[in-house]
Amino acid sequence: MFFVAFGYLIFKEESELFSPVLGLNIDSETSSTIEGSAVEENPFSYDESFTLEKNFSNRRKFTYITDLKADEILLITTGDVIPSRSVNHISVNKNNFKWAFENVAPLLKSADITFINMEAPLIKNCPLTDEGFIFCGDERHLEGLTFAGVDVVNYANNHMGNYGTEGIDNTKKLLDSAGILSVGLSTGPVYKTVKGVTFAFLAYNSLGVPEPLLSYADKDKMKREISAADKAADVVVVGMQWGEEYTTRITSLQKELAHLAVDSGADLVIGNHPHWIQPMEIYENGVILYAHGNLIFDQMWSTETRQGIIVGFIFKGKKLEDLAFTPVLIEGYGQPIILDGPESEKILNKFYEDTLKLKNTL
Repeated sequence: MFFVAFGYLIFKEESELFSPVLGLNIDSETSSTIEGSAVEENPFSYDESFTLEKNFSNRRKFTYITDLKADEILLITTGDVIPSRSVNHISVNKNNFKWAFENVAPLLKSADITFINMEAPLIKNCPLTDEGFIFCGDERHLEGLTFAGVDVVNYANNHMGNYGTEGIDNTKKLLDSAGILSVGLSTGPVYKTVKGVTFAFLAYNSLGVPEPLLSYADKDKMKREISAADKAADVVVVGMQWGEEYTTRITSLQKELAHLAVDSGADLVIGNHPHWIQPMEIYENGVILYAHGNLIFDQMWSTETRQGIIVGFIFKGKKLEDLAFTPVLIEGYGQPIILDGPESEKILNKFYEDTLKLKNTL
């Protein structure tokens, strides 16, 4: 379990609290800060005036990170990455498998750890198509993953098994060859140590039925594995595939699994699958992102499915010191651009409003 430095924010109701790129624009009248040493017990200590949570600061320009200190660690999480259908077709036609990542790669590879949810196996002779729900990507999409500095890939979702165990095995061999860690397999957690801090990654799919090689969201298994990882690592990150598509509504099962993960020792719960941005929650000692929206996919048919957020978690040692959001918008059937100005502010305001609504229903 990580330590969190004190630095609490008290929010008013004004919608202009969000800064265009990162989070909340806090001035001396809308926030208060409590200074003190880091503590392990109850690191997020609430008071009755709390609404959201600490350190949504506007001091970081995440589109151009230049101010990370030598003792800080940056973990980035993203929306769904699906190098299938039109994304795959365009990449093959262009013979450019970095194409989808070109605009976001500088941000992603600036992180010490970049963690994505990839919903397609990488196989030889993946059929070229722009439709259907059996997903795969060309093996050469490995070029895009390495170009973007991806470190950990979640397999525990409802499409990684579309080409059976052979597709999963082939994907893992490819990623292993590039030094990319694979999580969400039945083999359990993976670990990565950065600047003396050990991060554990686990992932679970709650959709459909259990599939060979993939990690399913069995509650007893989750409790057992997360608790063991908490004893072995400083920070525990749990990826979840869950919820209903195309809505900001959080299901009762999402809440149950998120809280179970935190109660078992998870520090960060990283959700995906709905293809829309969903609210966040601070529960006990954990930060829960219910869904990041899309990062790379071909769902051009609605504004919401073209949107996503890249989330940056800044640690100083074992302390989570800052949290920031960078909105993206997908163009050209699979290539996200980083947003700024009013477009970014609109997405972040909606995210804030949805998060307040969720908090008021808990």
